Amino acid sequence: MGPAIAVVLGGGIASTAEPGPEGLVDYWPVLTRAGWFIAGFLVVTFLGWVLVEPMVSRAIHRRNRNNPTLREAISRYLRLLVLVVAFLVGAGVAGYGDLIADSALVVAAATLAVGVAAQTVIGSLVSGTVLVVDPEFNVGNYIEWETGEGTVESITLRITRVRTPDGGLVTVPNTVLTEQAIERPYARDRSRVVDRVDLAYDDDVGEAIRVLETAANGIEGVLEEPAPHAYVEEFGGDAVGVRIHYWVHDPRGRDLFELRSRYARAAKSGLESAGITISPASKRDLQGRIEVERTE
Repeated sequence: MGPAIAVVLGGGIASTAEPGPEGLVDYWPVLTRAGWFIAGFLVVTFLGWVLVEPMVSRAIHRRNRNNPTLREAISRYLRLLVLVVAFLVGAGVAGYGDLIADSALVVAAATLAVGVAAQTVIGSLVSGTVLVVDPEFNVGNYIEWETGEGTVESITLRITRVRTPDGGLVTVPNTVLTEQAIERPYARDRSRVVDRVDLAYDDDVGEAIRVLETAANGIEGVLEEPAPHAYVEEFGGDAVGVRIHYWVHDPRGRDLFELRSRYARAAKSGLESAGITISPASKRDLQGRIEVERTE
């Protein structure tokens, strides 16, 4: 027998344990409970992640083939739920259920503190759930909101990642997208593009409208139906405002910029060839009197 090790607490001997294999007997109940907890946690996690989650994901995919976002989000939510259930099952198997029940007040206080400190995060989680179940908001959609636009790359529990037209990746809190109006300019098969040109009052507006419509018809990517249409928008102080509408098929980012650039070059060339002044200089009528004083 080796020397005993005594732990002194408050002036008295609390417990005595001998080192070596014989001393492990005192810790055997603790080790047994820890083993049962780990076993229960791992079994539930394995069954949930390997069997339940793939089965539910396949069922969701069959019913929502046009909504890939829903499958991804449900998978994440299920994995999180499996971890919580695995912890509770492991605690119950290990005999810690009574301890958790007796600590209900502590758990409630901690939950309240975490809830107050994490209102923004919780709001984002709720907003993420709203976006996920919305069938009109999916990965791959091109969206516009108050401060930006781009293609939705992914939707997580807290944020949405959007690829901007210039190639940047923006991380947007889900609360921003649920609190603002979101526009999907390419939700249908075609989208209307609007441009404006200012013309001089002395020019032939009818001829200018013909040139603008002809220029749009000659651009690859502009739809023939509906046909491009130009019309007078307003009579400004220095120029006549003309709007041109033409339709394109589901453009994305730089493709749309390039198409508008090609149209602008074609319209400018056509108007100059027709002798029509684009964006005429401002004119102002000045009235007054000039006096010259002669000094000796």
